[in-house]
Amino acid sequence: MVNQVYINALGAFLPGLPVANSAMEDHLGRVFGKMSKYRSAALKQNRIVQRHYALDPNGNWLCTSAGMAAAAIRDALNNSEASAKDIDYLAVSSTLGDGLVPGLASHVHAELGLGALEIANFQSVCASSLMAIKSAWLQLKCGEHSCAAVSGSEFASRYFRPGNYECVDEWREKGEIPFEADFLRFTLSDGAGAALLETEPNARQASLRIVWIDIRSYAHRFDACMVGGMVRQDADWRYWSGFPDTIAAAHAGAFVLTQDFDLMQRMLPVWVSHYLDLIERGMIVIDDIDHVCSHYSSHGLRRQIVDLLERAGAMIDEQKWFTNLYQKGNTGTASIFIILEELYRDGRLKKGDRILCHVPESGRSLNGFMLLEVV
Repeated sequence: MVNQVYINALGAFLPGLPVANSAMEDHLGRVFGKMSKYRSAALKQNRIVQRHYALDPNGNWLCTSAGMAAAAIRDALNNSEASAKDIDYLAVSSTLGDGLVPGLASHVHAELGLGALEIANFQSVCASSLMAIKSAWLQLKCGEHSCAAVSGSEFASRYFRPGNYECVDEWREKGEIPFEADFLRFTLSDGAGAALLETEPNARQASLRIVWIDIRSYAHRFDACMVGGMVRQDADWRYWSGFPDTIAAAHAGAFVLTQDFDLMQRMLPVWVSHYLDLIERGMIVIDDIDHVCSHYSSHGLRRQIVDLLERAGAMIDEQKWFTNLYQKGNTGTASIFIILEELYRDGRLKKGDRILCHVPESGRSLNGFMLLEVV
């Protein structure tokens, strides 16, 4: 039996009060006690004006990644015609969980207090959200389950506290951190989003039918780009567990999140080629797309992608693009859920509309698309 699968509800959770650009560095803490020299450049590039953190200004946790995911799922249930007891499959995504073991999905399951059910854990970078959605879609499509909760949650700010940088020997000697580490402090933020998938559409409100999901890794073509838990030494990657102890790993900078921006630039044409291939195969018909929900990490990256699409003659009218990056921040795996939740809640969707979702990630080059139809 092959079922149609519908996103019947969406939820979001953003911790704490919004933090404006003027307050964010003091909220996270000033590294080496001084203002960052890259702050202005990073904010000019991403154009985010506010974001949320699951830390208070003293570094105390307001919640966990698992707690945020559970809160987003509860929000989706509040917006749903289903109830918690209907959920028989749980798929969870995040860049980094709350601990090394067990997986985040186990903690989310416990937070929700659901009975025994099947769970799945997806850990990558932003596109692990689509991995989790596709997992649930296929489970329901083949009849294995009938109702799935899917979440994406991020708690990036805990890695941006000053002490995580000030212990790195090389940076302590210089009294500053490099651009590839500092930029992310002003780009990534915290939050969670969720979707409830079922094999029958809603009776009283619109549903989003999943038409297809296409995910492709290009890791065979690129080195690691956005990394954590590893550091380059003598032109080779050295993993945190390969050091004599965790203290030595921290002193070497193995626990700092960094991104190679030159390498990421080389990934953009490859992601666009994925889109063009889907057009060639007839999976995307430009004139049929009514809304584009693209997770991009910064406004500058959006402009580069738009330029590539225009030169390829494959641009979808920018008036059809919807994002809340500037007000909600870059929440990684949670972003596509948070974007869709706001688009759905705004009431601008009408029956027959087609929504193209796009989630790239620069971890080691992964790209995903999803097509939805409003029914």
